[in-house]
Formats: sequence, C-alpha cells, structure tokens
Amino acid sequence: MIQYLKKGLGRNMNNLIAFVNEFLSYLLVMVIIVALCGVAIFIGTTLRKRKDKQEAEAAKEATDNAS
Repeated sequence: MIQYLKKGLGRNMNNLIAFVNEFLSYLLVMVIIVALCGVAIFIGTTLRKRKDKQEAEAAKEATDNAS
C-alpha cells in the first residue's frame, strides 16, 4: 500500500514539475516579448522626436529666410 502511494505521489510530482516547467517557459517568452515591445516603443518615440525637431528647425529656417 505504501509503495502504491509513493508511486502515485511520484506521478503527481512529475506532473507538477512539468507544469511549473511549462509555466516558467511561457513566462520567460512573455517577458522577452514585453522587453522587445518596450525597446520598440522607446526607439519609435526617439525617432519621432528627432523628426519633429528637424521639421521644426526646417520650418523656422523657412520663416527666417522668407522674412
């Protein structure tokens, strides 16, 4: 009887270990995706600010030259 319980507990532990392993694997993938999204947002905002600054300088030059 005790050996039967030990076998059952071993199977349950293997299932638990497999579940935790898969959970951590998906969690790691999610963290990587979130990090990549954060980097993409940072790059996008940086490039947009740079473009807006260049356009503002070009508009200022155009108004200065027109005067």
